[in-house]
Amino acid sequence: MTDRYAKSRELFHRAQNSIAAGVNSGIRKMEQPVPLYFSHGSGSRVWDVDGNEYIDFQIGQGALLYGHAPAGMAEAIGEQAKLGTHWAAQCELEIEVAERLQKLMPGAELVRFNNSATEVVLSAFRLARAHTGRPLILKFEGAYHGWADEGLVGFCPPADKWGDDEAPTRLHPSQGVIPEVLGTFVVARWNDPAHLRRIVDAHHGQIAAIVFEPIMCNTCCMEPVPGLISTIRELCDRDGMLMIADETITGFRFAPGGAQEYLGFTPDLTILGKAIGGGVPFAALVGKKSAMAKIIDGSVVHAGTLNGNPLCLAASKWCLDHVLELGENHPRVVFDLGEQLMTGLRALADKHNIPLRPQGPGPAFHAVMLKPGATEGPINDYRNYVRRQDAPRWTHLRTCLLEQGVRAIERGLWFVSLAHRQQDIDEALAKADAAFAKHAAEWKAA
Repeated sequence: MTDRYAKSRELFHRAQNSIAAGVNSGIRKMEQPVPLYFSHGSGSRVWDVDGNEYIDFQIGQGALLYGHAPAGMAEAIGEQAKLGTHWAAQCELEIEVAERLQKLMPGAELVRFNNSATEVVLSAFRLARAHTGRPLILKFEGAYHGWADEGLVGFCPPADKWGDDEAPTRLHPSQGVIPEVLGTFVVARWNDPAHLRRIVDAHHGQIAAIVFEPIMCNTCCMEPVPGLISTIRELCDRDGMLMIADETITGFRFAPGGAQEYLGFTPDLTILGKAIGGGVPFAALVGKKSAMAKIIDGSVVHAGTLNGNPLCLAASKWCLDHVLELGENHPRVVFDLGEQLMTGLRALADKHNIPLRPQGPGPAFHAVMLKPGATEGPINDYRNYVRRQDAPRWTHLRTCLLEQGVRAIERGLWFVSLAHRQQDIDEALAKADAAFAKHAAEWKAA
């Protein structure tokens, strides 16, 4: 039988002689049957080095809200490249991008730029501690806030190390972490406002900020239950903590002003990445002037040789202009297509007797694959997700989808972009029908 991934296998084998583990981000090694290598993309489609074409719902881990190689963006970057690629100084573009963010984001009174959302997270935490004079950051169990020492505290701990229900573990998934970092965090369970109140009260006067993904996209795409966001805002106002919204994924995806516009709240600080640059390494910290005071007076160090890089600014200006141009119509079409895709996948699951239960708002959703005997209904917190998600079975189904030319993220997350069209959804569901049939015929639980 012909190996449809032969060239990718060859390149991955070669890469291990020069690149540690053969990949430049650990999560990429998860891809089965082999980490794929790509040659080009256009709109909603991407082609690997073996010539296989995919309808892409991975879409650059969510960064490519505008699709692959969108018309106009390459020209914007190219025109800037002719003028200069790096100043390590100021240019008018950075003001233009900042002003566009002020127009779009409810919480954006002032802006600072970085090269990755991980950097912005670290900046936000430093700023919050300086602003309040307090040592602790409260985050939610299972939430991902970048790969640094601070961003991964409490991220996806194994079930045997969860800790008490009232005091979730501050375990870090990586070795080599500064041990003292773990002591600067408090972890709460997502979607339990009463539990959150108890945690905050137990650490009264010690918490500098509460950080959260408004929709926990990185883990099962869990929307906030009624009252959760308002409770976070209330507690932050009551105790003088900063409310930090990590909109790395949700920014510009659920509304022109991000999830804060979609859900109707205004944070003190917002972390932006991915879609703000459309695939270039660009990120921003935006927030209220009062929360930025320590950066303004210089008592908090925020630096970076490549901050405000003109190539990235040119790309971001193009991206933000595209969102502004769509106006109130954004992201109505993305919601509609995403909901059609979720409904279609669920219908195929029922047809082939597969316990797949997509959940999420539509522009982003998660493919929940229920374990045998698992209860039905929405998954609202990390522990419930671990108890009910059949990860090996989803991996097998994803591989079957990939063979048919439908690409989703390894951990089960799907993104619908502005480049997807009705034809993509219809074709993806037709291909998924064949993939589901193959999975149903082949899958055998271990």
